[in-house]
Amino acid sequence: MNLDLHFTEQDWQRIARDWSAWWAGELNRPLVMIEGFDAPWNDGVTDIHNLGGLVINLPFDMPADQVLDYYQPRLEAKHFYGDAFPRWKLTFGPGVVAGFLGARVHPKPETVWFEPPAPVAIQDLQLQYSADNVWWQRIRDLTQRAVERWGDQVCIAHTDLGGNCDILASFVTTQQLLFELHDHPEHVARLINQITQVWLRYYQALYNIIRASPRGTSPWAPIWSPGRCYMLQSDFAYMISPAMFERFILPDLQACCDTLDHAFYHLDGKGQIRHLDQLLAIKNLHGIQWIPGDGAPPPHEWLPLLKRIRDGGKLCQLFVSPEGAQTIVRELGGRGFAFYITQQMAADEANDFLRLLEAQDRTPWQ
Repeated sequence: MNLDLHFTEQDWQRIARDWSAWWAGELNRPLVMIEGFDAPWNDGVTDIHNLGGLVINLPFDMPADQVLDYYQPRLEAKHFYGDAFPRWKLTFGPGVVAGFLGARVHPKPETVWFEPPAPVAIQDLQLQYSADNVWWQRIRDLTQRAVERWGDQVCIAHTDLGGNCDILASFVTTQQLLFELHDHPEHVARLINQITQVWLRYYQALYNIIRASPRGTSPWAPIWSPGRCYMLQSDFAYMISPAMFERFILPDLQACCDTLDHAFYHLDGKGQIRHLDQLLAIKNLHGIQWIPGDGAPPPHEWLPLLKRIRDGGKLCQLFVSPEGAQTIVRELGGRGFAFYITQQMAADEANDFLRLLEAQDRTPWQ
């Protein structure tokens, strides 16, 4: 079945040019991603970030082509404005490497939970790569088929592999892992190192498939890269001190950043701000995605934090309203930011907004 997208070869050339310039610090404007949708998905209610729901909620034995058939009309209904581009991500839940390593996988309508397969003392726990795991095989096969079928028109994204301590928590529970940091730090460090090695191996296996496409790479977050790219994370870091972050999280992040061409970090919630100085000091970490968290003020109300990220030499990616993007470019300038606009727009509305945003930026977009 042919894929009929609202996107041309010239559009792809522009995406590759401008995103590559952004990574290199040579783009004198923000990247602005705006999407719109044809009926029946332009109802203003549908979650535009996850159109069609989680892939994991489709029948496990559904053939790969039927999965792609399900998502194809949703891709064809999208319109891409500014720096947005066609992408498809395999949503199997945040931290699916836990599933690859044997954790129990419990899909829900909007998320996925991972639980220990059985009680085990941390001293006895071993986490090793498995090529035969059914979840790994499913994601690998779907990625392969998507590249074969859509790879000349769509950027096929890496699935959400997860962060090291988040994955480990799936085997000992989050609460118990907090105790283990104090009671058995040597075993926590041992297992985190195992997870890092396994994570890199799964990432590379998927990258070996995805790089056959001429349309670059993308992590689970809406960013584009011509090379190895990922949105690294550690939600567990919200609950620990900077000293523990330095011991248990930082080595993993540094190892991953040294392997990737374009590495980002998912800074989720105010509890992670205490780790920002350590993140800014990672030479090969290119950017920070700031997510304020549920109940917190929206991103444009964190201007000192955003300035701190940019002054620290990092790029910054945000999910923002049109009004929020205007506030940021007015107060801080748009250079170095990548805005994903959370409101869908029609073509005229998107073009008017981009002109308005350029007029409000302190630096001309030339």
